[in-house]
Amino acid sequence: MLHDPPKTGKSERPSETTRLQTGALLIIAFAVVLFLLVQARFVLISLATAIILFSLTSDVINFIARQRIGPFRIPNALASIVAMVLIAAALLSLSSILLSQINTVLVLTLSYAERAPAAVAAMFAWLGEDSQQAVFNAMRSVEMSSYLRGAASQASGLTQGTVLIILFVGFLFAERIWFETKLLSLVGDEAQAERVAKIIGSIIHRVNYYLLVKTLISAITGAMVFVLAQAFGLGLATSLGIITFVLNFIPNIGSIVATALITLVAQVELGDGSTTLAVFVIAGIIQFVNGSIIDPMLMGRALRLSSFGIILSLAFWGAVWGIPGMFLSVPIMVMLLVVCSHVPNLRPFAVLLSREGLPESERMLDQPIERDLFGQDIKRD
Repeated sequence: MLHDPPKTGKSERPSETTRLQTGALLIIAFAVVLFLLVQARFVLISLATAIILFSLTSDVINFIARQRIGPFRIPNALASIVAMVLIAAALLSLSSILLSQINTVLVLTLSYAERAPAAVAAMFAWLGEDSQQAVFNAMRSVEMSSYLRGAASQASGLTQGTVLIILFVGFLFAERIWFETKLLSLVGDEAQAERVAKIIGSIIHRVNYYLLVKTLISAITGAMVFVLAQAFGLGLATSLGIITFVLNFIPNIGSIVATALITLVAQVELGDGSTTLAVFVIAGIIQFVNGSIIDPMLMGRALRLSSFGIILSLAFWGAVWGIPGMFLSVPIMVMLLVVCSHVPNLRPFAVLLSREGLPESERMLDQPIERDLFGQDIKRD
């Protein structure tokens, strides 16, 4: 009696080939996207920053529109213009302040270049004379001028980036009134368009809250570092305070770099090991209390981001976009967490990115946001 040959091998072979092709296409697509991210980094960084700043304007515009001049309420169009002017003025002022402080640090670094190797080597004197001499030789071999030229070239692009960000924000303002119409036309279903709008609103609310808390904590930390530097008579007190404020927007690594920076300045300027140790301990306590106790208390469960996920995001975007990528790593991760939470096929990634493995649910998405960035009740018409 004849039997048909088993068809298992033939039926499995096409599916296996399909999986291999799909995997190869995904790898190629990832490589192409990564290439574009690196090649167009200046434009993409400016665009990402503009989108984040634009997300802040919804609460700013609503806050301005609620204000009254006598019996009259400020029109929404005028509030939008005022918000745009405020954002442009804030960006230009911040970039000019950063440039002036960077120039100050670079000029003083050149004057410290001769004293720095001996001062840093003195910090390792407790390891023995051989170790101290090895550190001294290593520091002398560092070409400080090349690093300074690289820092100056990156700082020179700050003004160009600021102007591009302002232009992007202005065009986003112009497209703001047509967003709902475009979203409905793009999705094609009113219920689905409303759901997408809720997801975008959740992203905006969480990123705004993160930026508000981070700005508050960074400002307090920068002010305390400024007072600390002033108390010990350091010449770069103002620059250290401003740089600490900026670096604290980089999760985990920023506080470490800021502490190391003020310690190095104290050692080079004062040259006393015990005083340098005191500066290091006090700065470390400031960073630990503000970053590890107060910051998580204010954040609460608003972000629910995995610490390991933050490190991975910081490493990836730092490798792709450099220092600007480190600043944008957490807002980008918040966006990915919210999006993955509401896409069934991507929800496992949201579980991995969330702190307790409990990403945002559909029920949480349906809950209305009662308060805006300024703590004001949102009145819904």
